[in-house]
Amino acid sequence: MGEWQERRPPRATTVVGALYLVASGSHVGLVSADPSVYESFAARGLFAFVRSGWTDIVMASPRPWIYALAAGEATLGALLLSGGRAARAGWIGVLAFHALLLLFGWGF
Repeated sequence: MGEWQERRPPRATTVVGALYLVASGSHVGLVSADPSVYESFAARGLFAFVRSGWTDIVMASPRPWIYALAAGEATLGALLLSGGRAARAGWIGVLAFHALLLLFGWGF
């Protein structure tokens, strides 16, 4: 294959990248159809500021916030699928995303 041999990302990176792209599309579809689907998302948040912030900020105008979330997930998915240094940045983003997701309860 020579010098221009293209390296594919490892299978786990590809699977997680694809999962993030699918999740992104799911969020767009759900919030477009019925934003109230997300009302109880933070109900089991670990801290009061997470629960009240979700209700007062996100649910006050859910579409832009969930679209922003979906854009972030799509970006992470694309970074992972790109491979190389982009995938490393994607993995850092995925780890940060999941660490922050824990604020919404241990079930996530």
